[in-house]
Amino acid sequence: MIGKAKQRFPTVFVSHGAPSLLLEGGPACEFLAGLGDQLGKQLGKPVAILCVSAHWETDTPEVSGAERPETIHDFYGFPRPLYAMRYEAPGSPALARRAWQLLDAAGFAGIVDPKRGLDHGAWAPLKLIYPDADIPVLQLSIQTARGPRHHVELGRALARLRDEGVLVLASGSAIHNLRELGRDGAPAPWAVAFSDWLDQAVATGDTESLVHYRQKAPGGARAHPTDEHLLPLFVALGAAGKAAGKRLHNSFTHGNLGMQAYAWS
Repeated sequence: MIGKAKQRFPTVFVSHGAPSLLLEGGPACEFLAGLGDQLGKQLGKPVAILCVSAHWETDTPEVSGAERPETIHDFYGFPRPLYAMRYEAPGSPALARRAWQLLDAAGFAGIVDPKRGLDHGAWAPLKLIYPDADIPVLQLSIQTARGPRHHVELGRALARLRDEGVLVLASGSAIHNLRELGRDGAPAPWAVAFSDWLDQAVATGDTESLVHYRQKAPGGARAHPTDEHLLPLFVALGAAGKAAGKRLHNSFTHGNLGMQAYAWS
């Protein structure tokens, strides 16, 4: 056991947007910059953070176990100041082993990667949420080919970490179709329709519809031509231990890039 929390942290899904969010600002950036304080008013700081990023894809579940995770700049063509940014939070090999034990007990074959750093799906939002970088952070990979239900089960396997003071932070994008980005302004009707459906499905705890979002949601396949940026949401949903959640933030950037955020208490 890592620690004992006075209260369980909610599980949280945030949309991390483009790496340039850190330079551009905007409503989503302001929301993320206030999220740590919002959580801390009642709960203080978590003992550690388990981040599930859309940008670490593996065949089987992997947990990062580096003592000092490097900042991975896994993008190209962005402004030079982004490549100078670092997020030098400590890792937690002990928590990595604990997470691996829980996954193993639930029947998931996986490994601890002792060298994996933090990709921008983790460090970019964390640089806003917890800018002091004083909370241990590790990552859990996603398995895109396995689909949403697999990731709900991953979250359920790790739910006990919440009783040990760990914040499960899922980072992806509520809507992620890079071919349909545009100028900032009003999002397209299809993007609004999908966002509204996602809000409702999360609020009502409709796990089955969420798992089958491609068939159930209006414009599901258009909002996510591939699954990877929504899959972290399902880990947060599974780790919550109950289905109904709430929206924390609602905005769009670059036209149709959905920046919604959700939490499950």
